[in-house]
Amino acid sequence: MIAQLCGTVWSIGDSSVVIRTGGIGLRVHTPTSVLAQLDGAGQPVELFTHLHVRENELTLYGFLTEDELALFKLLLGVSGVGPKVALAVLGTVTPGALRQAVVQEEAGLLSRVPGIGPKTAKAIIFHLKDKIISAESVAAPLLSDADAEVIAALTALGFSLVEAQTALQSLPRGGEMSLEERVRQALAYFASP
Repeated sequence: MIAQLCGTVWSIGDSSVVIRTGGIGLRVHTPTSVLAQLDGAGQPVELFTHLHVRENELTLYGFLTEDELALFKLLLGVSGVGPKVALAVLGTVTPGALRQAVVQEEAGLLSRVPGIGPKTAKAIIFHLKDKIISAESVAAPLLSDADAEVIAALTALGFSLVEAQTALQSLPRGGEMSLEERVRQALAYFASP
């Protein structure tokens, strides 16, 4: 199996990247969040990979972290979730937010992912809850009401869930800020180069 791939970005498509290594160009399907972090053709890249074997096809999936790869493999174990849906989940929701949604049984968050309806969201939660809780001795920190309001405000303004979570993580911790100030600072994060 191909566990890791190091090489140079040859080209970037809508849902995949071609990585040139050892004189061979390998197409690797990745979440959109990974594609957004690639610097363009000619740049070095290192991906953790999963080779998905079907009757008449071998497909390579790649991730920037081992954590994303592990979650991808867990998602593939859910009935009704194939590689495309698993990529959509990881391209829309950060690994931390996915764990939190599963632990808190927030099917609504997962239902926002393209290709996932309420039934599949509940199946993901049911299938992954024990695995995620047992994999972590301490559950992921829960989102406070203030953090949830900031994410709701940013997504209402048209930012993706991943963008909103990234901006939220950039906010300083400690001290009491109003919701308006937190949203203002999160918007400033998007304006910074």
